[in-house]
Amino acid sequence: MREIMCFIRTNKVNLTKRALADNGFPAFTCRKCLGRGKKSIDPDLLRTVLAEGELPLNTIGENLTEATRLIAKRFFTLIVDDKDVQKVVDTIIAANQTGNPGDGRIFVLPILEAYTVRSGEPTVEAY
Repeated sequence: MREIMCFIRTNKVNLTKRALADNGFPAFTCRKCLGRGKKSIDPDLLRTVLAEGELPLNTIGENLTEATRLIAKRFFTLIVDDKDVQKVVDTIIAANQTGNPGDGRIFVLPILEAYTVRSGEPTVEAY
């Protein structure tokens, strides 16, 4: 089993939920979170934008805002069988990829043990 964790844009939540469910993965957890990635900006672009006097209302403008600003994101986590990892990763990418900085990040971790709380018994099921 593997745990798949991903951080995505808030406006992509419904599309992601639908895509996961449509591809056979309806069981997941989604949480609100704040954070930021390693967004960087080209110094020449920065000079050009600042010379114009206003920050554009797009990802470039977002990158130029205060370096400590936290951005609202959504954090998904789901547990899947090893054989399903690539399908889930591909599904999340297809639902969230815009080609712009801030599209998100996906992490895949091994699950070494799992237990059913009700019975206390070990389980090998992914959900």
